[in-house]
Amino acid sequence: MAKSKPGIFKSLDSQKNRTTAEGVVSQLRDMIHRGELLSGDRLPPERDLAKLLGVSRPTLRAGIRSLTAVGILQSRQGAGTFVVERDESPTLDSSPLRMMAALHGFTSDEMFEARLALEMSIAGLAAVRATAEHITLMSEEIAGMYASLDDPEQYLVHDMRFHQTIAAASNNRILTSLMNMVATILFDTRSKTVKRAKDLKQSAEQHHNIYRAMREHDPEAARQAMHDHLVRTQEAQRLEEQSAKTNGAKKK
Repeated sequence: MAKSKPGIFKSLDSQKNRTTAEGVVSQLRDMIHRGELLSGDRLPPERDLAKLLGVSRPTLRAGIRSLTAVGILQSRQGAGTFVVERDESPTLDSSPLRMMAALHGFTSDEMFEARLALEMSIAGLAAVRATAEHITLMSEEIAGMYASLDDPEQYLVHDMRFHQTIAAASNNRILTSLMNMVATILFDTRSKTVKRAKDLKQSAEQHHNIYRAMREHDPEAARQAMHDHLVRTQEAQRLEEQSAKTNGAKKK
């Protein structure tokens, strides 16, 4: 049963917390690591939690949106925001990978190659193992993508959920956890540039190709569609980053 633990937030010192979405993510992750927030726990209402964390409500929403996109939190219409249930696919903490990336200088190309290897394998398994429920969830996220073509940040959330649904459909929690760990870092990076995306409709169509292969339970087509999508996503992000650098240089 879902639990609410408003009392555990009372000791937070909002003056010491970073007032950014990243700070919200860090704070809530720490509480989960320490066992203060458990599987199925419900977070306090948005207004109360924003005050307790010392952040604005838009900042809180951004942090929660990031944690929701990577499968740590789950928003339920009319009920609130919850830590995912234990039987959901586990998500590994991306902090160690971030530190290794900083120490060893992992490139974005290497991160994409890792994601490509993982998600192509996952797509092949998911195409064979996906249930009718998985297919329905994928369809809903595809519809969400098309409905948010003019809202890049919301589009990115549907994008991430679509990939997470495929990972869940693979029925391999280890691959799913590894994919989520890598995808978390790439999601955070992409969220900073996605506002400059040029053609989200093309991206939605790529996702639809993956969905079609899943619906037809065709593993080879699923792997190929996933490969094509991720390669084009990498190209799109490079263009977004170049645009950001160009605009930044013009402002100086």
